[in-house]
Amino acid sequence: VVALGDIVAVIPMAALVAVMIFVSIATFDWHSLQTIHKMPKSETTVMLSTVAVTLLTHNLAIGVGVGVLVACVLFAQRIAHLVDVERVVEGGTARYSVDGALFFASSNDLYTQFEYAQDPENVVIDLSRAHVWDASTVAALDAITHKYETRGKNVEIVGLQGHSADRFDRHTGQLAGEH
Repeated sequence: VVALGDIVAVIPMAALVAVMIFVSIATFDWHSLQTIHKMPKSETTVMLSTVAVTLLTHNLAIGVGVGVLVACVLFAQRIAHLVDVERVVEGGTARYSVDGALFFASSNDLYTQFEYAQDPENVVIDLSRAHVWDASTVAALDAITHKYETRGKNVEIVGLQGHSADRFDRHTGQLAGEH
């Protein structure tokens, strides 16, 4: 296009628009309209929001940007509920094994997974199968620990490894706020 800039400059804009419309129609996957009701709702939402924003703003970059943001939010919402907490009580100790990705969207759910009133005096929270992704999870773990301590119970957090341990050590006790 750069080498032929002088030639392209004499082509009428209407002709270029017609070529673009023809290419768009030819490359569009028309079958996707028939299968849209069979697609997952999250994918349909991303596709429709991308198309709608592109049409409203007349800017494909903005439409794609909004589509990516919508996809990120829906993904975070979906994986936020994939945290599994198992409770086993042996003698005077309740052991909670946490499995999954712990981040801002899952930390509130984590706080509600514990049986604060029913647990015995000692509580162990095993995070060896979990990954702490952000400071909001550290704040949630601090709030869980604080809630147990106000009930006179001892809490031990075990199993943190690598970056999760570093993040926890760096932020624990520094983030105010309770659930």
